[in-house]
Amino acid sequence: MHCFAFTPIESAPETDWESFYKATDELPSKIDGLNRVWYGKLRRPMRLYYKTGNGDQEYKQRIREWAVCMEMEDITALEKYADHPAHAKWEEAYFRIRQRGTTTFDILGQ
Repeated sequence: MHCFAFTPIESAPETDWESFYKATDELPSKIDGLNRVWYGKLRRPMRLYYKTGNGDQEYKQRIREWAVCMEMEDITALEKYADHPAHAKWEEAYFRIRQRGTTTFDILGQ
């Protein structure tokens, strides 16, 4: 399972969101081994803190409000997904609705 949380661009037009939804929904039919996708607003925002300077008090907060999870057949499918042309095309839609930076994690099945 490949998951990532992101911060949306507040001013992204509805047409860009519709393109993102469509492109995301189409990924399983375009990339072998990508079985399903889920996306949506997080129930509770994910708050991340990162250090901005050398002092103990020099931190900023970044809030992730949306997430996407992609169910992969196996680790090989995840590796192929990263370089797949359909992934590059999907990124065009994704980059129009999110601020730069994501919080990404992969869950390995047991």
